Amino acid sequence: MEQTIANPIPLPPRKMQWRRSWRALRALIAAPERTDKVVEFINSVGGAGDQRAFARFRAHPEGRRLLAERPSLLDVLSDLQALVALPAGTFGRAYADFMLSEKLDPDGIIEEFRNADSATPIADPELEWFFERFDTVHDLWHVLTGYGRDEAGEAANLAFTLAQFGSRGVLLLTLASAIIGPKDLTFSWQRYLFQAWRRGKKCAWLPLARYEELLPLPLAQVRAQLRIEPAEQSHPNVGIIVGNRVFSA
Repeated sequence: MEQTIANPIPLPPRKMQWRRSWRALRALIAAPERTDKVVEFINSVGGAGDQRAFARFRAHPEGRRLLAERPSLLDVLSDLQALVALPAGTFGRAYADFMLSEKLDPDGIIEEFRNADSATPIADPELEWFFERFDTVHDLWHVLTGYGRDEAGEAANLAFTLAQFGSRGVLLLTLASAIIGPKDLTFSWQRYLFQAWRRGKKCAWLPLARYEELLPLPLAQVRAQLRIEPAEQSHPNVGIIVGNRVFSA
């Protein structure tokens, strides 16, 4: 019997809904922590980038192996107590500490996509699985990159994600972060986002990573294995920028 995901994540529309996109973007500028508005913006701008990423994934031998097995990363990450029990310094322990300190639910962003309006249910169980897995790794990438959940961190993580997964929504959010963020004669903020994007380009293609097997390993080893450049190398002048009030209304 074909495996399916209960209550699947809907497929974003292909056509851009301009008014809805603008309303969601304005709400995000006012409150960048609103993940529901991130989801609304991504769904409202639509595009085929997600399907292209899936085609690339399915064309890769490791992607085909993962699709054949379809492990539930969400189930593994939802057991935060098991991850807290891992030794300090491991990838899984760092993820659990991050989620608990930020009071986040591993299923939170998945629920936002499941409850999204104006989206078409996915009929392909492989595509359902791929989207759920990709949305689940968002917070894992925060841990891998060291970018926080403040405004600066979310913007940098978006730029990093754009290099890995070039959907129209992620592209427009990254451009908006660059345009409405701090401005000076050296374009330091814009160069910082470019460095985060370049960092994402240099590393391995992370959708193919078997995160379930990486969680018990030391975080430094996982970063090296995935070829994620150290932050001090990617951002040699300022390190990782920390703080809110990055965006101007």
